[in-house]
Amino acid sequence: MPRNKKKNSRGGQHGHVQPFSDEDASIETLSHCSSFSDVTSGPDDGGEASEDAAQEDFQYKLKGFIDSTVDKSAKTRQGALDGLKTALATRILYEFISERRMTVTDSIERCLKKGKGDEQRAAASLACLLCIQLGSGIESEEVFKTLKPIFKNILADGSANIQARQAVATSLGLCTLVAEDDILDVHATMECFENLFTRSYVRADGTCPLINPQTSALHTNALLSWALLLTICTANQLRDILRKHLPKLPRLLESEDVNMRIAAGETIALLFELARDMDAEFEFDDWEELCDKLNALATDCNKHRAKTDKRKQRSVFRDVLKAVEEGDFQTETIRFGTERMTIDSWVRKRTYDAFREFVGSGMNYHLQGNEFIRDVFELGPPMLVDSATMKAMKISRFERHLHNSAAFKARTKARSKFRDKRVDVGEF
Repeated sequence: MPRNKKKNSRGGQHGHVQPFSDEDASIETLSHCSSFSDVTSGPDDGGEASEDAAQEDFQYKLKGFIDSTVDKSAKTRQGALDGLKTALATRILYEFISERRMTVTDSIERCLKKGKGDEQRAAASLACLLCIQLGSGIESEEVFKTLKPIFKNILADGSANIQARQAVATSLGLCTLVAEDDILDVHATMECFENLFTRSYVRADGTCPLINPQTSALHTNALLSWALLLTICTANQLRDILRKHLPKLPRLLESEDVNMRIAAGETIALLFELARDMDAEFEFDDWEELCDKLNALATDCNKHRAKTDKRKQRSVFRDVLKAVEEGDFQTETIRFGTERMTIDSWVRKRTYDAFREFVGSGMNYHLQGNEFIRDVFELGPPMLVDSATMKAMKISRFERHLHNSAAFKARTKARSKFRDKRVDVGEF
């Protein structure tokens, strides 16, 4: 991550690993915080022995997964990769994974080169999770230098498995954000993505290129990764990109693929935000034409499109239109444990969405304990929460059920009050 890069920004702490629990929604992922707690508030001997035993058992399973990534059976290798992905997404394993990073990297390299389809997809995702665990520093750079040429070969190989190329397009973007130390190499990677998504541009004569859904998904992933790397470009690079791509990106709004249209809209909003950050008086020559297109998509009632696609599209493009016309952003608050994080810009949203795509339900866990991710979102060092505080915050299932029921009723009433029922008129 070239901008504000810290060589010692590691993925997590060195304490005992605690499991991520989806069961206790009231305290999110606070259970792991015992590893950050005061030594003076330690558990009793029996609890400590039980914790150590669980830790040893968990590490034994992880070692088994690592060993199985070189098994002769493709099914066994696939299961091992999936097991490692789940562990890295839902726990902080810096110490364990740092000691074995080259072994894991070799396994990923082998699976990418010799595996097929699903195995390559899993290996690509695991590579990204490995970089997230190691954080922005020398260790992740070593991993990425080994895997980057393979990623780029798969991405550029038209004969490679299309699902593998889709996964690589996403993983290469986030790995570059985390582990690339040269901004010129970042720009070279962005050009790889440009070579893909620009093939979806509507031609100058107004005709759409014939692209199948799988290839369109590849181009969409490439565009989203390209947009992610926009967030760390220098001002000079951004000026070149604005001049070269902003006039052409609106062509993607005419794509038949709703995900491509949405990705293009969000990328355009991101570019406008970055441009206005550099120059508050930024003007776009085709601004009125672009606003007309965005408004049409925000109010789209075409019968040939699925209703679910239209609802999803309208919601996004209302926000995109506000961003382009007024520079506004629909702020969102993310709660994790005792903390809050505000998503208040398109840059922050694109970055958050990219990390969440890989860690999934473990995102709140990483926001609370992963030093690198906390550094990216400027959250400061992980907070120390002792067991007494955790118990005080814990509520019963029944209380949680009552709270969720009340929240659901309030949300339903609010939506019913403000929902515009006219948007569905004429769609049946």
